[in-house]
Amino acid sequence: MDEFDAVVIGAGINGMVAAAELAKAGWSVALLEANERIGGFIASEQRTLPGYVHDTFSSWHPLFVSGPAYAALGEELHAHGLRYRNTEGLITASIGADGNAVFAHRDPERTAAGFEQPRDRQAYLAMLERFGEVAPVAGALLGGELRSLRALRTAAPLLRRPSRAERLLREVASSGRAAVRREFDGWEVDRLWTPWLLHAGLAPDSASGGFMLPVLAATLHGTGMPLVEGGAARFVEAFTGLLDTLGVHVRCASPVDRILTRRGRAIGVRVAGQTIRAKRAVLASVGPGALYGELLAPHEVPAPVRTEAARYRPGRAAMQIHVALSGPPRWREALLGRAPLIHVSDGAASTGIACAQAEAGLLPSEPTVVVGQQYVLDPGRVPEGAASLWLQLQEVPWEVRGDAAGELAAGPWTPELAKAYAERVLDRIAVHAPGLRAQVLGMDVLAPPDLLAANRNAVAGDPYGGSAELDQNLLWRPLPSAARHTGVVRGLWHIGAATHPGPGLGGGSGHLVAAALTRGR
Repeated sequence: MDEFDAVVIGAGINGMVAAAELAKAGWSVALLEANERIGGFIASEQRTLPGYVHDTFSSWHPLFVSGPAYAALGEELHAHGLRYRNTEGLITASIGADGNAVFAHRDPERTAAGFEQPRDRQAYLAMLERFGEVAPVAGALLGGELRSLRALRTAAPLLRRPSRAERLLREVASSGRAAVRREFDGWEVDRLWTPWLLHAGLAPDSASGGFMLPVLAATLHGTGMPLVEGGAARFVEAFTGLLDTLGVHVRCASPVDRILTRRGRAIGVRVAGQTIRAKRAVLASVGPGALYGELLAPHEVPAPVRTEAARYRPGRAAMQIHVALSGPPRWREALLGRAPLIHVSDGAASTGIACAQAEAGLLPSEPTVVVGQQYVLDPGRVPEGAASLWLQLQEVPWEVRGDAAGELAAGPWTPELAKAYAERVLDRIAVHAPGLRAQVLGMDVLAPPDLLAANRNAVAGDPYGGSAELDQNLLWRPLPSAARHTGVVRGLWHIGAATHPGPGLGGGSGHLVAAALTRGR
C-alpha cells in the first residue's frame, strides 16, 4: 500500500502548483493524472506540418506570471528550463467589420492616445487609476478564501471608504456592455476590451464584466503577453523537472475511481483497485459533478450539495483551430502584423450576438475570432519566412441545433462540420487579410468533443470548468453549499478551474490550498 502526506487528483496547472508547493514544504506527495501526460490544457505539438509548433490549447501566461504561484515557484521553474518571450510594446488589438482597428500597448498613455475622443483618453486612464487604488484588496480577495474572517479583515480598508466600496460593488453588478456605455463615448474601449471577457468565461452582458474589464486591461498593461519560448510543452517540461527534483510521485494513466474515507475524513484514493493512502490531505482538481457525484459515496455528500452539483452549469463550448501559413498574413492594417493577439470583433455588438447564438444552440454567423500570432514573439516556432495562426473560438454550442447563417446543417459534431465551420472562421479573417486562403498550407481543428476527450473537466466542451456567471462565481463558486476549498469531508480539498478564483492559468486555487495546508490551517 502506497502512503503519502498528500494525494493530488488531476495534474493540470492547479494540481502541478499544489503538488510542487507542498513538496517544497517537506510533504510527500503523489500526483495522479488520468491522461497519459500531465499539464491539462497546456501542451504544444506539430499539429499541421513539420517545423510548425502549435500550442494545442492555452498559450498566453499573464495570469501565471502576475500571480502568487509564479512568485513561489518561478525561480525553480526557470532553473528547469522555462523561458518566456514577451513584448514591451504592442500587446493586443481588435479589428471590426468596418475595418477600423484599435491597439493596446504596454504603455496605457500610448494606448489612450489612439482614442478619438479626448474625454475617453482621460476616462481610460482614470479607470486604470481607480482600479490601482483597489487592486491590492481585490487581488487579496481573488487569491484567498472569500468565506473567511481573513477576507473580512482584507476588505476592511475598502469598507472604511464607502464611496469606493460602493463603486466597486456597482462594477461587479455591471456587465461589460453597461460599463463601457456608462464610462466612454467612443467605440475603442468597447472593441478593444469587451472581447477579452470571453477569456474569463463571460459574455458582454454578464454581470461582473464591469469589474473584469479594468482587471484584464491593467493585467495586460502591467504584464504584457508572456509566451513560453519553444511552445507550451516547455512549461510542462519545466514542471516535470521540478516535481522530479522535489520527489513528487507522478503517475499518469491513473484515473481515480473513489476517494476513500473513514469516520468522516478523507484517507486516500482507489486507483485501478489499488489503495493510495493520504496521511494529511486529498486534493481534487475536478469539477463538482465528478467530485460529489462520482468520487465520493452518496452517503458522504449532504443532500443540498448533491442537488447543487447536479445543477452546476457548464459555460459555452469552445474550438481550437491551428493553421500553418506560407508567410505572415497581409493585414490591410499593417500594424496588426505586429500584434501577438488580435480579436476580430465589433465589441459588445457582434460578440454579444455571437454569445447569444451559441447559447441558443446555433453556430454563430459572425463569431468572435481570437487570432494568436505567436511567431511574432517566438519566430522559432515556424520555418523561416513562414507563419502560423492559433485561432480560438469561445462562442460555440455543445449541441448544434442549427446555424445562424443558415448554411450548415444541425447535428452532432463531426470532423466535416468542424472543418466547414473553420472555413467560415478563415473567411472572416481573410476580409482583413487579403490572400490569406492562398497562404494556408495545413489546418488542424479541435471541436468541443475533442476538448472533452483531452480533459474530462471540460464538461460539454467548456474549457473554463463551468459557467463563470456571477451566481456561479466568487462567493458561490462552485456551489453555494460548498463554496470553500475545504470539501464536505475533513481532509478533502477542492481545487481547479471550477473553484475560486476560477479559470485561467494562474494556478490560484492550487497555490491557495497549498499555502493553507503548509500554514497548518
